[in-house]
Amino acid sequence: MAKQPEPRSVPFFELWLERLIFQSRWVMAPFYFGLIISLLILLMKFVQELIHFIAIAAGSTEADIILGVLALIDLSLTANLVLIVVFSGYENFVSKIDPEGHPDWPEWMTQIDFTGLKQKLFASIVAISAVQVLKAFMKLGNMPDGTTGASTDRYLFWLVGIHIVFVLSGLALAWTDKIGDAKHAKGH
Repeated sequence: MAKQPEPRSVPFFELWLERLIFQSRWVMAPFYFGLIISLLILLMKFVQELIHFIAIAAGSTEADIILGVLALIDLSLTANLVLIVVFSGYENFVSKIDPEGHPDWPEWMTQIDFTGLKQKLFASIVAISAVQVLKAFMKLGNMPDGTTGASTDRYLFWLVGIHIVFVLSGLALAWTDKIGDAKHAKGH
């Protein structure tokens, strides 16, 4: 029978410091509570946009309808992003959430690790950015005089440029995570 290693003797200060560091994770909880409040604010803005959209829908052009729908999608994607951060961040950095007794519990909520969280965040940011670019393109056709000015062109250029940066950053993140996973798999 193998002999169990004896517990190491830990100096009082080191033990106290490690417990303090471990308990400091609870400092993150108010951040997640604040994000829940921001979800409620997003819901309020979504309802405002929906009421406005319904009110103008009958007399709107096809482009206006598409822009209204894109505004609602944009708010929804942002709310999804906040929800992912709240659940995954709390689960990864504060405390495990017990899904028992919640029949509608989405499976992903307790299975996203930090790498998965980063990838979902970047995917959401890219999707939100794409919606913003699409909204800007749709607004080009709605200019009162039918032309685009230099400031509009510059704004569109920056939107597309920032979107490309988000896409490339997401790809670079996925690539480095894949390399890290491959190195980790070789090490075991």
